[in-house]
Amino acid sequence: MDAKPYLIFRGAHIVDPINRIDAAMDIIVEGDCIHSLVYPGSENSWPQPCEVMDCTGLTAVPGLVDMHVHLREPGQEHKETIETGTHAAASGGFTAVCCMPNTSPANDSPEILRQILSTAKNQGHCKVYAACAVTRGLSGQTLVDFETLAQEGAVAFTDDGMPVKDPDAMRQALKRASALGLPILSHCEEMPLVGGGVMNLGPAAEKLGQKGIPNTAESVMVERDIELSRETGAAVHICHVSTRESVLALEKAKDEGLPVTAETAPHYFMLTDDAVAEKGANAKMNPPLRSEKDRQAIRTALAEGTIDAIATDHAPHSPEEKNAPFENAPNGIIGLETALPLALSLVHDGVITLADMVMKMSVNPSRILGLAPSGLCKGAPADITFIDLDKVYEVNPDRFASKSRNTPFDGMKLTGAAAMTVVDGKITYRCSA
Repeated sequence: MDAKPYLIFRGAHIVDPINRIDAAMDIIVEGDCIHSLVYPGSENSWPQPCEVMDCTGLTAVPGLVDMHVHLREPGQEHKETIETGTHAAASGGFTAVCCMPNTSPANDSPEILRQILSTAKNQGHCKVYAACAVTRGLSGQTLVDFETLAQEGAVAFTDDGMPVKDPDAMRQALKRASALGLPILSHCEEMPLVGGGVMNLGPAAEKLGQKGIPNTAESVMVERDIELSRETGAAVHICHVSTRESVLALEKAKDEGLPVTAETAPHYFMLTDDAVAEKGANAKMNPPLRSEKDRQAIRTALAEGTIDAIATDHAPHSPEEKNAPFENAPNGIIGLETALPLALSLVHDGVITLADMVMKMSVNPSRILGLAPSGLCKGAPADITFIDLDKVYEVNPDRFASKSRNTPFDGMKLTGAAAMTVVDGKITYRCSA
């Protein structure tokens, strides 16, 4: 049998903050791992046989990891499937995603968890990790069997889509997850303060005649969960941060050295609630788009490290669902195929560096989920994202790999995009244009 050729990605500029690499190098892949990195001009020492991919002009970074996606399978396959969702992820430069448990039925049992992981292994275009529910049926009441689910492969626990309303249930969940070395991902929402609101409380809601949601609906729960982390010593991760008040609470927690981390999504550092007037339900999400003051606070928090990660909260819905009257339309937008260029806009604007972006979209999400990132080095898994930093294009949802089209970024001109995605040494996406 002929030997399988080494795969050599030649000429890319590597940005790897884990291994402190910021230089042009050739990446040599053997099977599913990185064999070595060599400087340009070392062709005579390349192992043979080899297949060479010319990556001149591209930037190579450790594979992007989205720690917050909704793949909808099982039960809501008309919105997305594991196959289409991971195809969208690979197209957006992601080598791994962590899927949320608000499927139908909810991912609260070993049987559902095994089904998701098996389908991902057989049909996925990238690696799929699963966060299981905190409470059975996402009811906020009875806690799941944390220990068994951890043994079956859960990497985190969350009731995302719903808050864990009972503070004692959250306290017990934090203790049990902490004993397993796993984080709780907290959807922070104080439902009585939401009060039936459908968008941010402010002038935009008043103008549109819609009931508003105050910032405190998020920040009060953020403060509660920080207090529970302080009491228990357990790690808590705050999902989709959208408000200035939440940022202030996180700053205090970080100053105290508490085991608290946080994420935001691109729509919170790119858009405000003014977008609802133009984009309608495609700008409706939970938490809602906030004010310009909040948007600037999110950008500053990313720059200063108060917010650790950028995640998409990829939430596909069918056109029929989103075409309902605004107050009845479901919350959520898709984001896997726009997150990288939107994050790169922060780099272009001088808010963060490219290395910072890699930390927030690859290294930190992996660390929070306990995945032990190793970056691009000898022996590491060959999970690599190649980026064309100079590509200028207009967002066209009709070209998305996702089943759904619910994005507020359609028609926006962006700079930078995934050029190629490599997962375990296999090319799962390569830009054709």
